[in-house]
Amino acid sequence: MIDFAIPAELAAERDRVRRFVIDTIVPYERDPRLTTHGPTDELRQELVELARAEKLLTVQAPESLGGRGLTHLEQAVIYEAAGWSTLGPIAMNCAAPDEGNMFLLSKVADQEQVQRYLAPVIAGQQRSVFAMTEPDGAGSDPAQLATEATFDGTNFRINGRKWLITGANGAKTWIIMARLAANPYLPEGPTLFLTDGDQPGIVIERTMNTMDRNYVAGHGVVRFDNLLLPKTALLGEAGQALRYAQLRLAPARLTHCMRWLGAAERAQHIAIEHARTRTSFGKPIGEHQGVSFMLADNAIALHQCRLTIWHACWLMDNGQQARHESSMAKSFVSEELFKVADRCVQVLGGIGISDETVVEMIFRDMRAFRLYDGPTEVHKYAIGRKVLRG
Repeated sequence: MIDFAIPAELAAERDRVRRFVIDTIVPYERDPRLTTHGPTDELRQELVELARAEKLLTVQAPESLGGRGLTHLEQAVIYEAAGWSTLGPIAMNCAAPDEGNMFLLSKVADQEQVQRYLAPVIAGQQRSVFAMTEPDGAGSDPAQLATEATFDGTNFRINGRKWLITGANGAKTWIIMARLAANPYLPEGPTLFLTDGDQPGIVIERTMNTMDRNYVAGHGVVRFDNLLLPKTALLGEAGQALRYAQLRLAPARLTHCMRWLGAAERAQHIAIEHARTRTSFGKPIGEHQGVSFMLADNAIALHQCRLTIWHACWLMDNGQQARHESSMAKSFVSEELFKVADRCVQVLGGIGISDETVVEMIFRDMRAFRLYDGPTEVHKYAIGRKVLRG
């Protein structure tokens, strides 16, 4: 039997999260510290303390590290509620890239690395980055990794250039992907390294101007200039970075979907209220078929997206990797939620393209979501290959 019921305790916590976001976090959406490059770290810290006071900080972390050890399905319910405001996940410390980095480090880091690099991120004391994407190398195809690490038996030396590194400015926990060159000591190939962000050799060239503004400190261009790291900086096993990246990306795709489902619900809520009160040609615009059909299409899409997310989460909670299903979810949900946001702009008319409501920001951020953790085309290519193999 398939049971879609949300346990009463989880439903109550969902409602508490949604009320916290609406009452406490939404007012910060007009804060000048929410800049064109996203929230400042000062704003993040203030929001984190508000969530901490409500015991809503980093609830997804393992119980052994101070969290509640939520299942993937429980995360889906809570993150959707948090996503009502794009600042909600930041306050609760379950926003990208930290959420995905925390998951990866909890699975791969050794105990010393956990205490030094993971614990402060879980506590909301510092931020983290995952430095993989490159201007002329790794991106949708991480096998094109161009950043190189050499190893002399004692130290690693890393050189290369990255961009679209979310939250690079001010982040203290850095996960770096580089191709380890052939050496007599360790296997070569794509490898992950873990280090502090203030190391000599990490050069933040600039912050990129992008259409989204929901990530703390925006997206940076970074150069590794003879970055010297000790052997203890190795994260996991040498040559296994692509496997670890997949370990991180499968659930991270879903958590993106969860959070943005909440934002799309918010946009729909605003559009519905406008359709009820705005009149045209003698009646509320919601009573005109063209508008009511758009709202109906949104309701259908939101329902389908939720079920798609829940199914993939259910598979993962039952021990499956769900790489195929998480790819389908990311592809479908990102495209459908963008359509939802677009229709909400249309329903709102002129104010839909202004900052009179949060919908225009959700629309821009939703467009960027279609590219996060792999564009739709890459996921469809992988899905197509699996379909053909049978």
